[in-house]
Amino acid sequence: MKIDLIETPKYLDKEVELFGWIDVRRDHGKLIFFDLRDRSGKVQLVVTPSDQDLHKIAETLRPEWVIRVAGRITARPDNMKNPNEPTGEIEVKVSVIEVLAESKTPPFDLASDGREINEESRMRYRYLDLRRPRLKKNLVERARVVKFVRDFLTERGFIEIETPILSKSTPEGARDYLVPSRVDAGNFYALPQSPQQYKQLLMVAGLEKYFQIARCFRDEDTRGDRQPEFTQLDLEMSFTSREEILALTEELYLSLVRKLYPEKKLTLDPDGRIPAMTYREVMEKYKSDRPDLRRDKNDPDELAFLFVVDFPAFEWKETEKRWDATHHPFTKPRVENVEQFRQEFKEKPGEMLADQYDFVLNGYEIGGGSIRVHDPELLRAVFEALGNKTEDIEAQFGHIFEAFRYGVPPHGGIAPGIDRFVMILMGEPNIREVIAFPKTGDGRDLMMGAPSKVSKDQLKELGIEIKKKK
Repeated sequence: MKIDLIETPKYLDKEVELFGWIDVRRDHGKLIFFDLRDRSGKVQLVVTPSDQDLHKIAETLRPEWVIRVAGRITARPDNMKNPNEPTGEIEVKVSVIEVLAESKTPPFDLASDGREINEESRMRYRYLDLRRPRLKKNLVERARVVKFVRDFLTERGFIEIETPILSKSTPEGARDYLVPSRVDAGNFYALPQSPQQYKQLLMVAGLEKYFQIARCFRDEDTRGDRQPEFTQLDLEMSFTSREEILALTEELYLSLVRKLYPEKKLTLDPDGRIPAMTYREVMEKYKSDRPDLRRDKNDPDELAFLFVVDFPAFEWKETEKRWDATHHPFTKPRVENVEQFRQEFKEKPGEMLADQYDFVLNGYEIGGGSIRVHDPELLRAVFEALGNKTEDIEAQFGHIFEAFRYGVPPHGGIAPGIDRFVMILMGEPNIREVIAFPKTGDGRDLMMGAPSKVSKDQLKELGIEIKKKK
């Protein structure tokens, strides 16, 4: 029977069929030992000299070769048992070896945790880098986190809905990745910085409770906790409030940690809740809007969540000499109507507050959200106050204003990042360690060789000409 290697102790004295990669080979006189590795773990294989043909094959085997073996699972001698390994009590007496694929010598050591190897080598051979137990574990844990989130929200009536990747370029705070249209020459799609407008349109559609494990794209400078493409839990609710959204978020994340990572220490307020502070309070006390509230900053197993609320609605852009939304224009300012908004923006724009909130963990912003503007006249007034011309508002957001004329419910949401959260859970220094195929620090994919040039024929078909820099 074919089984995963981690399950081998369950089949003592049984004949099994195993598949995997050779991890380490050891010759002890006439006995040949080697560890076989698959996704689940490792097991020790033993080849005796009694079968000369089999022994000759075993002598040729090298690390990272892919093989199939058959044999009987037996108990190891007492002096050779390793209680620290899941399969350390048994070994497999091999009767069949089939080489499925040979391997070149890897360009770097796969037995270490990989931290000593330079990033360019690791990214160029990422498919080898991912064979390390550390990275494999990171991806397994990421999958467990995502499954927990899906199950939690589905059980509470949320509907998982995919939104488009090819969308429209609209100003949302960062540069868009543009995709030229072949059919509609001269026009472009944009990759979504977030599903912001789509999730609001889903509220107009009456779905009421939406979520998505959403892929997002932003053409901005990379850093340890940022990538050109990233993944977030996107969540939106109708007929809701800030308190309801934060309570749901708190329940989700505390339940997740307690269920999947009971060894983690949660730093909570005296009532056992995630603390909340206003933007003004955290800036005055910590000089940061994402303070690290851990009691012991050297303890990677301590998790200190925080909600930051009551952000300024607007901030002054000195280079552009204008006010801009602190979060995005769809965030609801703390006003009752259009008239109050116009009066307060005229008199004290820098003092206006927004129904915006951030979700912080161990000094990282891991999410943010807001109650949205659902009044089309207030939304138009916000865009105008930020210096947008009427024709530009209609060209870029006309679809939203049209939709809002058909009965839009009050709504709001939050979008915590998956990458940063898993990075913190796994004690990693940056999000590249928890993403299967990340970009380098300067945004390149060294394994695929991207970004790369395309053929002249492709450019011609798209009606695009590349102008060389002088």
